[in-house]
Amino acid sequence: MSPPQGVLRLLAAAVFALAGYRVVEYPIPRANAFPHDPAVGHDGIVWYTDQSNSFIGRLDPTTGKITDYPTPTPKSGPHGIIVAPDGAVWYTANAAGKLGRLDPATGQIKEFPLPAEAKDPHTPIAFQGKIWFTVQQSDLYGTLDPSTGQARLYRIPTPHALPYGIAAAPDGSLWIALFGTNRLGHVDASNSTIREVALPQSDARPRRIAVDRAGHIWYTDYARGCLGMLDPANNKFQEFPSPGGKGAGPYGIAIAPDGRIWYNESGKNDIVVFDPKTEKSSTVPIPTPGAVVRNMAVDSTRDRLWLALSGTSRIGQIDLRSQQ
Repeated sequence: MSPPQGVLRLLAAAVFALAGYRVVEYPIPRANAFPHDPAVGHDGIVWYTDQSNSFIGRLDPTTGKITDYPTPTPKSGPHGIIVAPDGAVWYTANAAGKLGRLDPATGQIKEFPLPAEAKDPHTPIAFQGKIWFTVQQSDLYGTLDPSTGQARLYRIPTPHALPYGIAAAPDGSLWIALFGTNRLGHVDASNSTIREVALPQSDARPRRIAVDRAGHIWYTDYARGCLGMLDPANNKFQEFPSPGGKGAGPYGIAIAPDGRIWYNESGKNDIVVFDPKTEKSSTVPIPTPGAVVRNMAVDSTRDRLWLALSGTSRIGQIDLRSQQ
């Protein structure tokens, strides 16, 4: 493989402070970069997908250096990204129907073709030794065994479900946001079967999803401007109107080590922090307009929240210890 391209030191970082929080923006030097998703490893290194340029990016927050690696298939549209427990970086090649694995020690990327019906792999997650992933337009979810390269696919019962975000729960199951419906999918990982759970509101559209330590399912209701929560123990739903109102467009979501819920209002260019204990929210504006945070990742070791600022060709960071 040729040497990684675009090894550059960042020249600037824009900082904005509100209520004790600092949003730091790291500009990506490659022209027309479109960071779709971020991921962070145990070492604090941040990885991201540059969907428009078909690169996997690496940001070292200590030095500010960015390194990017071209995907073996040109124009593969890398989308979701994770760092697996063994340190390997996995991504979905959304436009190529493949999964990719980057070895952070060498920068080498190996691609795993998926069955033909899995045309647009979306969001990946490492779980129980396999890579699970959603396939949005194809109404599928699936697994890939890294040791064999074998992929298995499973269909969502409801047509046009648009499976989107996926997260693991403490009980060993998985939850999927079915963005094309008002439903969540609950997957039994032991046999890969799915049960659909309807949200109370018919016009709800859950997009991204996160699960807290108690097993509560948190989701962004993109259509209705709400943060939602399901307690599977009693099948009770709660929802909390987003500060930006119905047009707020809640999107990316993550749970901080202290249990607070962080999510993006894509229609307002704000980050919202919600405290489940008090049920109160506050907002942190993103400095550069048009960011649209499609996904975010938590570095629990260093108490940092990393944001993919897709519309501004930047990566964002919030120090979660700023206000305590």
